[in-house]
Amino acid sequence: MRTTFHLPDDLYRDVKRVAVEDGRTMTSFVEQALRDALARHRAPSSERERYVVTPLGGQGLHAGVDLADSAALLERMDGRA
Repeated sequence: MRTTFHLPDDLYRDVKRVAVEDGRTMTSFVEQALRDALARHRAPSSERERYVVTPLGGQGLHAGVDLADSAALLERMDGRA
C-alpha cells in the first residue's frame, strides 16, 4: 500500500542518513522501525524493559508509598494522607 507521511525535516534527514549508511531504502527502514515499534507495543508487560526509579538523595520512598496508586500519591502530596 502506498501512503504519505509528513516528517519534520531533521527526522527525515536522520532517517535518510541511517538508511543510506545501512544500504537500505527509506521505505525498508521505516517499515522495519514500525514493525519493531508494534512488536514492543504488543509484548506482554513482563517482557518490556522495566523503568527503575532511582532516588537522587534521601532515603528513597516513604513507607507505604505505592507509585502505581496515583490517587494515594495525590492525597499524600496534598497532605491528606
